[in-house]
Amino acid sequence: MALNLSQKQEVVAELADVASKAHSLVAAEYAGITVSQMTAMRKKARETGVYLKVVKNTLASRAVVGTEFEVVKDALTGPLLYAFSTEEPGAAGRLIKEFAKGNDKLKARVVSVEGKLLPAAHVEVLASLPTREQALAMLARVLAEPAAMFARAVKAVADKQGGGEASAEAPAAETA
Repeated sequence: MALNLSQKQEVVAELADVASKAHSLVAAEYAGITVSQMTAMRKKARETGVYLKVVKNTLASRAVVGTEFEVVKDALTGPLLYAFSTEEPGAAGRLIKEFAKGNDKLKARVVSVEGKLLPAAHVEVLASLPTREQALAMLARVLAEPAAMFARAVKAVADKQGGGEASAEAPAAETA
């Protein structure tokens, strides 16, 4: 079904809004994907914070103007599925990688992060980025480590001086 001018403008505006807030973009060839596979991919995209859209390349090219994804304009050829990571940078890469395992017709063609156009093979790198929860857990471990190291050092010094708390209590008992 062909879109009229106002519908095209709405699509461009919606896509531009998403692109202005997204962390990463993966554009993939999707020819040969069944309706049920596409439905499953859309469901998973909603669950993982990925904006998934099939749109004409000319409309996508207009939508990315003025965003960090403007670098992909010239690479948008052929029928493409656009996956924008709206919550976590690696979410779109994980989605495309996961569904490509079950369907060899789904192939990443364009990957863009932080205003850089990357080769399609970088979808693997993008997919390997930690989730928000994983990143927070790593940060918590990094922040906790200096305190743990300090506690171990204090304990080692106390043990070396002859028993830690027991030696500190003995003089106090004599003066009382």
